[in-house]
Amino acid sequence: MHQIVSLRALPLTAQSHGESYEAHLASVAAPLGAKLLGARYVEVPAGKKAWPFHCHHANDELFVILGGTGVLRHGGEDYEVAAGDVVVCPAGGVETAHQLRAGATEPLRYLAVSTMNEPDVLEYPDSGKVAVYAGAAPGGEKAARRLELTVKKDAGVGYWEGEE
Repeated sequence: MHQIVSLRALPLTAQSHGESYEAHLASVAAPLGAKLLGARYVEVPAGKKAWPFHCHHANDELFVILGGTGVLRHGGEDYEVAAGDVVVCPAGGVETAHQLRAGATEPLRYLAVSTMNEPDVLEYPDSGKVAVYAGAAPGGEKAARRLELTVKKDAGVGYWEGEE
């Protein structure tokens, strides 16, 4: 196994949802043997977003902007980003929610790096959802997950409900 990978040589997988979301991505760290550090190369077409606005309760994320321009939505603020910028999104509540959107005229290319703690709980402030991942962190090996659950945040029940 080589410990060096050329981003230009990575085979990209496409993901999309509706009109707003599209990304082309490749795992970087796991194929080289990393277990507790995640890294993914991401290309987002102009005007698109890769993932919904979200926060992680257990995992820090870091984004190294490699090319293009875009907007980081973080908490309640928007920030311009461009090649050479490094964005840090620590674990926390909705005040740390984040999302990258490519600028209007060119793709945004970046390296997404994260801790791979599990279980992790994610919140999606725009849609009022909560997701729980156990067995493998978000972005980790899906086959290793023991639990993956996404529900509306207000769908919770009382601790003792249904217990006899």
